[in-house]
Amino acid sequence: MLPETASSLGDRPVVRAAHRDMGDETSALHDELRQMVMRVFMIEREQFTFDEQTAVQVMRHQLLVDPNSRLSAIFEGRLLTESEPAYDQLDSLFATVDHVPVFRQDGEKQVIYAVSGRSEPKPRPVWLNWVLFLATIFSVLWVGTESAINEIAATNLEYARSLLDTFVLELWRGIPYAVAILLILGAHELGHYFAARRHGLAVTLPYFIPAPPFLLPTPFGTFGAFIQLRQAMRSRKVLFDVGAAGPFMGLVFAIPIVLIGLATSPVKQVEPGIAFIEGNSLLYALAKTIVFQRFLPANGEDVFLNQIAWAGWAGLLVTALNLIPIGQLDGGHILYALIGKRARLFYYPLMGVVLLLSLRSETWILWFVLLLLFGRMYAAPLDDITPLDPRRRIWGIVGLVVFAVTFVPEPLSAVTIPELGDRQTVMVPIMFGLLALWTTRRVWATRRMAFMRRFRLR
Repeated sequence: MLPETASSLGDRPVVRAAHRDMGDETSALHDELRQMVMRVFMIEREQFTFDEQTAVQVMRHQLLVDPNSRLSAIFEGRLLTESEPAYDQLDSLFATVDHVPVFRQDGEKQVIYAVSGRSEPKPRPVWLNWVLFLATIFSVLWVGTESAINEIAATNLEYARSLLDTFVLELWRGIPYAVAILLILGAHELGHYFAARRHGLAVTLPYFIPAPPFLLPTPFGTFGAFIQLRQAMRSRKVLFDVGAAGPFMGLVFAIPIVLIGLATSPVKQVEPGIAFIEGNSLLYALAKTIVFQRFLPANGEDVFLNQIAWAGWAGLLVTALNLIPIGQLDGGHILYALIGKRARLFYYPLMGVVLLLSLRSETWILWFVLLLLFGRMYAAPLDDITPLDPRRRIWGIVGLVVFAVTFVPEPLSAVTIPELGDRQTVMVPIMFGLLALWTTRRVWATRRMAFMRRFRLR
């Protein structure tokens, strides 16, 4: 039985999609949803029943977190008031019937999806977080100790060899590196965590990923850390706050650690042969210039990083990798918060750049594969109509600039010493700086446009 057609404000007709007979309880729910929506929305078309394939496509496309959610209705038309207060009001009303609204833009029309099953995840046990954290402490202590013994070997080779015989007992020597790298990674993830909690999101504590050097070939002792958001983000403002808080907080610790590490690292003549050098970003090159009053490497000399400097350099690298403006990375969140679905247009150009870099440096091969598999997925907020406020827009552009100045085109490379003094290691970061300036110009050029997301039923 079809429910009676309700008139929208201004007595405009509502176009109904054809649907099957339904029970009184379902009909009453649909009528209640309609009445709630009409408080903030002029309905021009509504739909209450869907074939299974369409419903699945809608839910998958909207990237809602709760797998138990179901699509109940679609309303097309236009909002009667500003989108942000309209969403807050409708969300409060929908909560009484265990629904959540999803705001989208489809061309000139605005669309509200009514989705049943509000996400209320239960707290997870934290024992796994602590186990992984302790394992990561051990693995970064191992890397730090190796670095400390290498420093000793430069002046006393026999003593360094004796320390290798009791390596496990010497793990205390890696404390500077372990503290520095965990400060940077911890600040990064806790930035995400506290930003999410501030907005009332259910989120896990950080999961640190250990990478023991004796088992996995990594020079850092860790593959980083992550937190898991267990609810969909409410708006682009929330998406931006959660995405940007991590790299900004990590950078607060990484920059002074780099400067302290460089100031305590020796500058020495590099002996002829093959050397492994860390790549330069614009920020790292500037830090070396500030500390040493000249750019290194030059004239066969280079800075030999101690474990604190190594942790700082790794922290800058982690910041840059997370700020790549693709998919579920922090940079992807920032770019999507700034320009909405237009962020997807940057996927193929940026993947092309990563592919070219992977041909030059093996370090990028893994990242290319990961981005190829997961980079197309973007976190769309529930309210994708409300744009960022001017203050967040400015900070978003700052985030893109931070990506440009921290990006390292060749994280680690082997070079022959005669080439070391002439190696132009900052040219690619400069190119990324120009790309960031172009992106910033494009963002500002579109700031007066409606930052909206279009959804098409297929």
